[in-house]
Amino acid sequence: MPQELILASGSQIRQEMLRNAGLDFGVHVARVDEEMIRDAMLAEDAPPRDIADSLAEMKARKISDKNPDALVIGCDQVLSFERKLLSKPLSPEEARAQLIEMRGKRHELLSAVVICEAGKPVWRHVGVVRMTMGRFSDGYLDGYIERNWESIRHSVGAYKLEEEGVRLIKQIDGDYFTVLGLPLLNLLSYLGLRGVIEQ
Repeated sequence: MPQELILASGSQIRQEMLRNAGLDFGVHVARVDEEMIRDAMLAEDAPPRDIADSLAEMKARKISDKNPDALVIGCDQVLSFERKLLSKPLSPEEARAQLIEMRGKRHELLSAVVICEAGKPVWRHVGVVRMTMGRFSDGYLDGYIERNWESIRHSVGAYKLEEEGVRLIKQIDGDYFTVLGLPLLNLLSYLGLRGVIEQ
């Protein structure tokens, strides 16, 4: 019998990616104080890669402690722009300010995935994608935020590539799945090597 897989994330897009890849898994949302952890690591000048990786591990470890026989997948994504991390916007005004600041410039999305077994990490990967924003007009931006606020408020950078946010992007250097918040190909490769999924 194959080992149980658990996704420690409430993200609908991550669940959809795994389902579309034909994986059988459970979902247990890990409750961790992401903001406190992020702020503490930023205060110590931790690089964005380490922050994403630590948050992903914390989520996986928390669920793995209660489900030691399962492989638990923890994920986190951060957006690095001009040596700072951007968070999910708290208001439409904040979303607008973030997007105006990023307009015409490059930023990085770092998507970390960590698998824990019996409360310990057994595999990890951080995918990095470099994104260049287009030079969208103020008028388009205002309409975009008004139309999409309920969705983009849950997304760092105030855009979702799988929705209208793709129109804000000029260029992507990297993996599409990583942009969506999960380096799927790397994860599937590891699960295949472990014999959890058929290759």
